[in-house]
Amino acid sequence: MTKSLAWDRVTVADVERALEDYDRLGAERFFVEHGFAPTTTYKLVRGGRDYPPKAILGVAYEFATDQRLAPEDFEGGKTGAVRVLGKLGFTIEHA
Repeated sequence: MTKSLAWDRVTVADVERALEDYDRLGAERFFVEHGFAPTTTYKLVRGGRDYPPKAILGVAYEFATDQRLAPEDFEGGKTGAVRVLGKLGFTIEHA
């Protein structure tokens, strides 16, 4: 069951911080520390690099709200992470 989430509290700065965390930790450690897995359908593209949109948004949400999300707490596709990140101005493409 999907919880009611406060996506409007997530800012571009929160997403940028999550992207920096991903770059700093590397993919494998990022997934282990934050409880997400690699993406298969979509990718967030920034600076010539690809990022997992659902994992990035989940971590950005935690930065914004201090509430940690599990992957099953929200959708990753067009109606979920892809939509939220797109509204914030991030480039999302099919993987």
